[in-house]
Amino acid sequence: MTDPYLEVLRTRPELAEAAAFPFNFDVSRAYHVEDVHLASGASLEPIAGDDTGGTFFLSGGEAVLYASSEGDAVLIADSVGEALEMQIRLPEWCENLTEDMDEEAMRAAVRGCDAEARAEFAPELDEQRAVLIRGLGLPERPLTELFARAESAAGRTEPDHLLLNSADLCAYRLSAPYRMSLRDVVLGPGREALKRVRAGDLAAEQEAAGDPVLRTGVLRAAQFDRRDADLPLLRRVLEAECGAGTERFEERTLAAVLVALHGHEEDVLRLRQATSGVVTDAGTAVEWARAEEARRHGRDIAAESEFTWTRLAQRQGRVEHARAALIRMLDDTGPDARRLRELSRALEDIGDHAQAARAQAPLLSLQDTASDRASEAYVLARLERRKGDLAAAGRALERARAAVGQGSPAPDADMAGWHRRGIGRLITEEHLELTLAAAGVGDADFARATMAHARRLLDTIGKESAKALSALSTRAKWAVAGR
Repeated sequence: MTDPYLEVLRTRPELAEAAAFPFNFDVSRAYHVEDVHLASGASLEPIAGDDTGGTFFLSGGEAVLYASSEGDAVLIADSVGEALEMQIRLPEWCENLTEDMDEEAMRAAVRGCDAEARAEFAPELDEQRAVLIRGLGLPERPLTELFARAESAAGRTEPDHLLLNSADLCAYRLSAPYRMSLRDVVLGPGREALKRVRAGDLAAEQEAAGDPVLRTGVLRAAQFDRRDADLPLLRRVLEAECGAGTERFEERTLAAVLVALHGHEEDVLRLRQATSGVVTDAGTAVEWARAEEARRHGRDIAAESEFTWTRLAQRQGRVEHARAALIRMLDDTGPDARRLRELSRALEDIGDHAQAARAQAPLLSLQDTASDRASEAYVLARLERRKGDLAAAGRALERARAAVGQGSPAPDADMAGWHRRGIGRLITEEHLELTLAAAGVGDADFARATMAHARRLLDTIGKESAKALSALSTRAKWAVAGR
């Protein structure tokens, strides 16, 4: 359904003209300087532009996002009507407005800026503003309310309205005051639960210990805000972590550290279980805990890895929060192999194969050994295939074959016996998967070429590996034959 305010502007030229000048909301400029999309995959529709090449977008169906021609983007309003109110009543030439102004001060500031605008370029400003407000049926809100709404919208740009350049997948910039603090977002539930427990809420203690996701948040909150009185809660959390098995080893270790630092003999039995026998008495408990604290579970929240918060966000179901943070991290990462690898795996884990491939491509170029090149080329091929770029996946597999010396009489020394190792099976498997994908989209020539490489690999790798891939191989052969 067309937005009613946009419909009015599109059908009443005199109002559209006034909105375009001097208020810089031109519905005839409903296009952007480059292809863009939202990281979340939500809808994005250009609805107007300004005289600098910037664009107003309908983001996610209702909210209005503004993107400059120089790579900045910010959510400005929750609706088109609200965006128009701000453009008309708090125009762009009023740059000296601040949140600490009261209504009288803000109106005085706008009047002063308007006077300059009338003198310099918009002599009929008052009449144009009145015509637009009346013609669009805009409400008369206090300016302080409009300003507060604009600030609130800007602070909600991330994660749902994160704008990406479609060509290179980099995010548009957002001013620091409006950037999302993922750490505060994901620690919020744990901090609140810890606060309730400290206030004597027994139900909160039971909830914090019983919910594995909330339990992790409480542990992280307690890690950076430690109090002796938290020991009973930490004991319950440790017991729950020990009873949960080994799938959340990091949380179990953190709980053990926080309990062990108190050095109570009564906790030794549970700590012995949590540490696989490392802790034997109260003395070794404190010694072990201090070593773990120095190594990875310290008190300095600023020193904590950013991946701690993205993993917690994912556990909490905040996938878009994690995605936005990981994309920002990737944008800020240079030729750092360790960080690129962690980013690639984290992005793949949340299902963003395109961004994962963006991290993986430079990672592959940083590898020094044939073995590492083969492994990272295999990963890149998998990511490119899953994002739908089969040609790029084929190029990555070509690099994988080159790394293992497939078809070459003399592979690098570190790849001796590659065909009997796991990498041989993985590369072969990816060729078969790519064959199926190519056949599935009707690219018969590419499917046949990829299958030819797969056959040579199947004849080269170990018999057990080839046998394990027999079902997949049969499907790939039939897919090619069917073309």
